[in-house]
Amino acid sequence: MATTTHKLTLEQQRAQNAWACAQQSGVGDEYKNLAKSLPALIMNSGLLQVMAFLHEKGSKPKQVHCKLMGEHLRAWLNQRYGDQVPKDFGRCMAALMAAKPAHFQAVTQEAFDWLRWLRQVVPAVVDGGV
Repeated sequence: MATTTHKLTLEQQRAQNAWACAQQSGVGDEYKNLAKSLPALIMNSGLLQVMAFLHEKGSKPKQVHCKLMGEHLRAWLNQRYGDQVPKDFGRCMAALMAAKPAHFQAVTQEAFDWLRWLRQVVPAVVDGGV
């Protein structure tokens, strides 16, 4: 990763984080497909339901891509919001359920903004062999 001497924009931070996530072991076609479909799933079901879905599916041996995606998403939201959105699944869910509506809406929008980067960079890494 290149070293910077200036403060990165939020878009650059999202891109950098998504790129790092895409390069982790365990990221493959299933993760790529999940990254592409997750925004629609959040739109239809909501962020809390999707977090629960990823956690539940990720507990199964053949669904490691769901576990990884849940961890990546929570880690990014924690990086953006600190203790207001913990990395730990249970604490994250509790914090989001107790969040004020404006904060919850901001967290949901941030999830969409990060996923927009993830869904673009994962295919470049997975299919491009980066």
